Amino acid sequence: MRNAIEFEVTGDYALFTDPLTKLGGEKLSYQVPTYQALKGIVESIYWKPTIIVFVDAIRIMNPIRMESKGIRPIEYSSDKNTLANYTYLRDVCYQVKAHFEFNEYRPDLAYDRNEHKHHNIMKRALKAGGRRDIFLGTRECQGYVEPCTFGEGISYYDNYGELALGTMVHGINYPDETGRDDMEVRLWSPVMKDGVIQFIRPEECNHVRHVRKMKNKHFDETNMEAVDELLNSLGGE
Repeated sequence: MRNAIEFEVTGDYALFTDPLTKLGGEKLSYQVPTYQALKGIVESIYWKPTIIVFVDAIRIMNPIRMESKGIRPIEYSSDKNTLANYTYLRDVCYQVKAHFEFNEYRPDLAYDRNEHKHHNIMKRALKAGGRRDIFLGTRECQGYVEPCTFGEGISYYDNYGELALGTMVHGINYPDETGRDDMEVRLWSPVMKDGVIQFIRPEECNHVRHVRKMKNKHFDETNMEAVDELLNSLGGE
């Protein structure tokens, strides 16, 4: 596929929180990463507003194991200590396949639609471990990425058959990627086959729920400053 990257992401712990478990102040991870979590990882490797990242597939390499920990969350409404139980995924390893397309809802960035440039920068950033820190669902779960060939190596779930994972969050729709003045959440019901989940595209999700109204921020000469003007204002050359 054009503009595609394939990489392996690993970590000691991961927490892809099932939102239903947050109501009581505790957190339980999904068994596998959500589309949105993987998209965030790709965007931590490399992202520009000119492009939109699409996650195509994930391969689960290690057995799905969970570990519960007692956590002292920050109490904003009280000075008392509290204890919560968070259930993490442990010793995770995933192969991910993704690609990017140009953001048609940002015509102001049409001049930057050079796929060869962005693809090469993305591949260099991947080899360097990403441009930003990699997090596996939450900030306390550090991840690490490196290039790989999707499908190579042995997965714990090779020849495992199909495993239905129930209803999960697929991701979130934002105005700058949909053209609509709404923030929406997408739901779907993935099926893992021999350790591989093939993701549907965001527009293919049939279950979409409105969260709130949200305006897309518009950028033009009224709220943007040229680099030369910015340097001059700072006393540079």
